[in-house]
Amino acid sequence: MPHILFATFALFASVCAASAQTCGGSFGSFVNGLKSEAIAKGYDSQTVDRFFASARQDPKVIRADRAQGIFQMPFIDFSRRLISQNRLDAGLRNSRKWDRVFDRIERDYGVSRGVLLAFWAFETDFGAVQGNFNTVNALITLSHDCRRPELFRPQVFAALELFERGDIDPKRTTGAWAGEIGMVQMLPEDIIRNGVDGDGDGKVNLKTSSPDALFSGANLLRSLGWQAGQPWMQEVVMPRDFDWSMTGLDTWRKASEWVSAGVEPRSGKLASSQLQAAVLLPQGRNGPAFLVYPNFNVFFEWNQSFIYVTTAAYFATRIQGAPVYQPGQPSQALNEGQMKALQTKLTERGHDVGGIDGILGAKTRRAVQVEQKRLGMPADAWPTRDLLNRL
Repeated sequence: MPHILFATFALFASVCAASAQTCGGSFGSFVNGLKSEAIAKGYDSQTVDRFFASARQDPKVIRADRAQGIFQMPFIDFSRRLISQNRLDAGLRNSRKWDRVFDRIERDYGVSRGVLLAFWAFETDFGAVQGNFNTVNALITLSHDCRRPELFRPQVFAALELFERGDIDPKRTTGAWAGEIGMVQMLPEDIIRNGVDGDGDGKVNLKTSSPDALFSGANLLRSLGWQAGQPWMQEVVMPRDFDWSMTGLDTWRKASEWVSAGVEPRSGKLASSQLQAAVLLPQGRNGPAFLVYPNFNVFFEWNQSFIYVTTAAYFATRIQGAPVYQPGQPSQALNEGQMKALQTKLTERGHDVGGIDGILGAKTRRAVQVEQKRLGMPADAWPTRDLLNRL
């Protein structure tokens, strides 16, 4: 962690922090502000100079940040795109190859191998595609950009800490466009807090060591609230006369109470009768249905995309033997323009949809469900053209 500051340094630190650009403006001036803040935090000035010497703004990072149209896809399309037979087979091969590692993780951290394999698959195809963006430049670029500077600015100083330890090379370390590093794509702060030497070589190397990456990922999930040995999702069959306004992540009941209301596991038995659970309908009452448990919420701490999280959680169940979900016959999804029009209408009615981005995220779903209920429609949180027209 950063060096402890002398008390007499505190005033200088606060002045530097206040005067530094929070985002935007001249990139050179912004970098100089970061350097001043780093020195105020107690880092050696020569170390700071070496770390920022090759800092460059990367326009490809901004383009990647803005081009996330894949998350506009509905669950069935998105999950079929990400979950191929090859990816499933590779997951099973890696489960066997690293069986002892997963056994240790399940014993020590309580995180199921299916969950780690799902993230490993989706993030980097089991380490094969880790990204070729310069990590430090990506973090500085996103800190300078004014869309989410509060997320990325602390990561710059965490990367500086890793540089001081000898774990990052500002010129050569590469990863994802958002600054994540390694096989399971962890940000610098997460590496500092949760990195684990899984192979016992005295180093935490998330780019080349599968045990290090898997142990670190498990430690991160545990730190985010993962409950050892508990389920996260299972497919269910819904009764046709169900009160659809009770579905979604805002309504949690004991799983046994959902069963009493007619919700039935599609295969096998209820994963846990006493745990709290919610009914999740990614594409409404006519599409796939899942019962999700508290561990499902931890997925959102890893990635905030509703569609990504739901697909990753489902893929984790597939790796552990669950059958392919029943797709049903959901109503046609709104296209991007229609979704933006819907979000505009919902915003005008006072709902917080998280921005007019054409993506059916958790906030938009919540607003849709409220309006469906108000209009006397089946309140399953799946937006239809009928809803758009009636609004």
